[in-house]
Amino acid sequence: MIKLRIDVDYPYPSRTKSFLCVALGIKNKSAKDYLKNARIIAKMINESPREVKAYWFFTPYTIPDKRLLNLLNPQRHEIALHVANDALKEWKILEKQTNRKVEYYTIHGTQRLFARLLWGRKLSQSQAIIPKDFPLASFHDFTTTSLDRMRYQMGFEGVVAETQHWIKEDIVMEVHPEWLFETTKKNQRGPYYDALKSILDVDHELETINVRKILGIKIARDYQEYQKSVNPTTDLISKLEERSIDIFTFIERRWCCPIANPLSTWKTTQDNIALLEIKDYESWWSAIGKKTRNMVRKSEKEGLKVSVIPQSDKLAEGIWKIYNETPIRQGRAFPHFGEPLKHLTDVMYLEKNSTYIGAFLNGELIGFIQLTHGDKIVILSNILSMQKYWDKSVNNALLAKAVEFCASNNNQWLMYGRIGNHPSLDRFKENNGFVKYPVTRFYISITSKASLATRLGLHQELKDALPQSIKDPLIPAFNWFSRNKLRLKLRNK
Repeated sequence: MIKLRIDVDYPYPSRTKSFLCVALGIKNKSAKDYLKNARIIAKMINESPREVKAYWFFTPYTIPDKRLLNLLNPQRHEIALHVANDALKEWKILEKQTNRKVEYYTIHGTQRLFARLLWGRKLSQSQAIIPKDFPLASFHDFTTTSLDRMRYQMGFEGVVAETQHWIKEDIVMEVHPEWLFETTKKNQRGPYYDALKSILDVDHELETINVRKILGIKIARDYQEYQKSVNPTTDLISKLEERSIDIFTFIERRWCCPIANPLSTWKTTQDNIALLEIKDYESWWSAIGKKTRNMVRKSEKEGLKVSVIPQSDKLAEGIWKIYNETPIRQGRAFPHFGEPLKHLTDVMYLEKNSTYIGAFLNGELIGFIQLTHGDKIVILSNILSMQKYWDKSVNNALLAKAVEFCASNNNQWLMYGRIGNHPSLDRFKENNGFVKYPVTRFYISITSKASLATRLGLHQELKDALPQSIKDPLIPAFNWFSRNKLRLKLRNK
C-alpha cells in the first residue's frame, strides 16, 4: 500500500498570500484558490488504480472546505490534526467543522524566528506543547520520509526508483501541497508533482502537454497533436484550470479526422502543414519535377547507400557527428550543435514510435531521416546531412527512401513541418511534392483573462500573428541575429 502524509500548513499555493493570511488571522475558505493544490492531490489519489491511504494533517488556517471534503472519501483519506498552538482547541474545531472523527496528530514545527512570530508563538517556542492526557495518537511514531525534499535532492528518476523501497518497507511519504509544482532552495523541497503522478499512476492525459507563457498568459498544447486527434474533454480542461492554465490550443487533423461540431466559443486561427499524400512510389516519382528526379539519380551514381536502420549506439554516434559538424545551418544557428552524445543517445532510445533511415558513403553515416509514426500520419521529424557532402544530393535520396518506405507500409500521409518560415526549406518541400495544407487551430479560453487575451490577439506567437508580407523581410534579420548570438555564446565558453 502507498501511504502518504500530507501536511497542509498553508491555505494557498502562493506563499506570500498564505503568510499574510496567517499573520493577520484571516480564514477565507470561500477563496477560489483556497487549498487548491490539496484538491489536485486528492483527485490524483482518488483516480489512482493503486492501493493508497492518505493522512491529511490540517492546521487552524487550513481546515478543509466543502470542495475538498467531498474529495476526501474515508476509504482512502483520513483527516488528522496538525497542531499549531492549542492542541485541544484545534482538535475540537477540526472535528466540528469537518464532521469527521480525528484519531492522529502531528506538531507543526518552525525553526526560524520569523515563522514563530507568524504562527503566534514565543521566540523560544519552536512548536506547540501537547498535553500529557491528549487523546489523539501521535503520527510521529510512524516511519516517514519527505518525498518533496527527496525530489529536490535526488531528482525525478532517483526519487521514483527510491519510492519502490519505501512502499515495500511500509514507509509513509510526507509532502506539503505548496511544493507540488514549485521548488524552494531555502527549504530544499519540490517540485514533486511528476514523482507523485508516477507513483500513483495517474494523469496520463497530461503527459504530452507543454506549456508556454506569453505576456503572463499560460498556453498549453499537446505536443503530439499532429500524431493523434486531441479530445479536449471537460475533465482535461478542468485539470488544466487547476494547474493555472489560461488557454488550451489544438489543431484539427482535417486530412483524416475532421471535428464534426466544434463549439462556437472556441477561438480559431488558420495554420498550415507541409503534407504529402502518398498513393504509391511510382505516382510520387512521376509527380515530382525532372530536376528532383535527377538529383536522386545523382546520389545513386555517387555511391550513396540509403536504408532503414535500427536504433543503436552506433546510430546515435553517427547522428551526433552530423549535429556537431557545424554550428550554422541554412543561414541560422543550429540548435543541436554541441549537444552531448549521452543526451542524444538517451533521447533516441525514448523514441519508441520512430523509424530511422540512414544515408551511407563508404560505410560512414553522412545523413539521416527520423520518421515518427502517428495515427493515420507519418511525421518527418528530422532530416539532416553533412554539409561537406551536399553536392551528392543526400537529402533528396533520403526523402525518396522515406516515400518508398511509407508507400510500402500503406502510410497515406507524410508531414514535413509547416510552410512559410524558411524560404529555402519551403522550396525543397515543394520540389518533393509537399503542398501547403491548411489546418484550423482552436483556442479554448479557460480563465477570464484568457478571454481578454484572445480578443486582443495575445494568444498567438509573434511569428504566427505576422502576415507573410511582413514576415518574409524579417527572416534574414532573424537568421543574422541567431548566427551572431550563437557565435558570441561559443566565443565566451
